[in-house]
Amino acid sequence: MSQIQNSSSSSTALDAPKRLVIASRESRLAMWQAEYVRDCLKKLYPQCDVQILGMTTRGDQILDKALSKVGGKGLFVKELETALEDGRADLAVHSLKDVPMVMPDGFDLSCVMAREDARDAFVSNDYASLEDLPPGAIVGTSSLRRESVLRAKFPHLVIEPLRGNLDTRMGKLDRGEYQAIILAAAGLKRLGLESRIRACLPYDPYTPAAGQGALGIETLSQNPNIKHWLAPLNDLPTLLAVSAERMVSRQLGGSCEVPLAAHAVWDKEQMHIRSFVASTDGKAICLAIGNGPVQSVAQAEALGLAVAQDLLAQGAADLIPQIPKQ
Repeated sequence: MSQIQNSSSSSTALDAPKRLVIASRESRLAMWQAEYVRDCLKKLYPQCDVQILGMTTRGDQILDKALSKVGGKGLFVKELETALEDGRADLAVHSLKDVPMVMPDGFDLSCVMAREDARDAFVSNDYASLEDLPPGAIVGTSSLRRESVLRAKFPHLVIEPLRGNLDTRMGKLDRGEYQAIILAAAGLKRLGLESRIRACLPYDPYTPAAGQGALGIETLSQNPNIKHWLAPLNDLPTLLAVSAERMVSRQLGGSCEVPLAAHAVWDKEQMHIRSFVASTDGKAICLAIGNGPVQSVAQAEALGLAVAQDLLAQGAADLIPQIPKQ
């Protein structure tokens, strides 16, 4: 286990870590992400022994049902959180869009790293774009958010669920089970598969999920030293953007069961955020856009809250029965 200093000792609290263990899913993309964090930590702390604990989560094991039917994206993090609790690991690396909007008691989202391309990607072996797909073509996606936009824009296409890690999904496409699939561009780029992207989809109307493209690092609240050691890896523009996005999602009960999108960009102290809530058939949508000065996480969350309230005022609660109408 890691050499964690006693947080009550100010003289040792800022010492460099001697050993850190990273909990990660074992998919190729998840391991790439963990290895990337490991390498960043090694550059910061050359004397630190950084290890990776690979794990299989329930989300990886249940592949025959949609996430919205079996418990949502939290299935990808529970086992990793258990490894933090029982001392097998010090930090867990996640794709931030998989991290529940409300952190469990005792856990912190301690670091948000610089974001990769947040857009959705159109991947096909035979067609250059969604517009080129013929009637009846099968498009695979794991996301109700993507499904709602596709059904609204292309009612002549057949939208089918697509589960599994990135390699599994690509394999299903290559075997001809789908004519096209929609994936996060970030994962493809991180694994050197950018050449498989036929087109990156525009933010309007294909607004990403909250946190898409960003890496989040989770730790136990009782280990503040680890949060301190991770601090240099935080990326302020990404942190502020995802804070606004996650606030929107939190207010609207964001989960795999909700076709909800939220994407923010922070530049020169100004933030722009676009968010929508839709019905799964794409026939109803509430869209809100927010702009304003942001210099702190609190201000980013306030802008996200305003956007969420705008959506609720438009009737978003009617599209999300599980949250109270306001």
